[in-house]
Amino acid sequence: QVQLVESGGGLVQPGESLVLSCAADTSFFSIYPKSWYRQAPGKQRELVATITFGGDTNYTDSVKGRFTIFRDNAKNTMYLQMNNLKPEDTAVYYCNAARVGRDEYYWGQGTQVTVSL
Repeated sequence: QVQLVESGGGLVQPGESLVLSCAADTSFFSIYPKSWYRQAPGKQRELVATITFGGDTNYTDSVKGRFTIFRDNAKNTMYLQMNNLKPEDTAVYYCNAARVGRDEYYWGQGTQVTVSL
């Protein structure tokens, strides 16, 4: 059984902050979260941020300087610190994880982020 559980979404006003988390839990094989995606209504899912096993990070241009992706390996958990949120950040955010030693990927259930006055 593989579980990839997201949390931390919510409703905030522009300029406020949220932290998303993605916890990987499996008793059978090892996976690690590596990417955050988001999908806004009527839009395609887009890659927001990635972190490699070695800790290198990359971000889509629209969130650079505002979002930070990081991982706690001991807890098998990946985070997305989102500062200075804007209405255009409103979307369902999805965690994506890779299976160790395999070209296989898994999705979290999604967490809603809404930025509105």
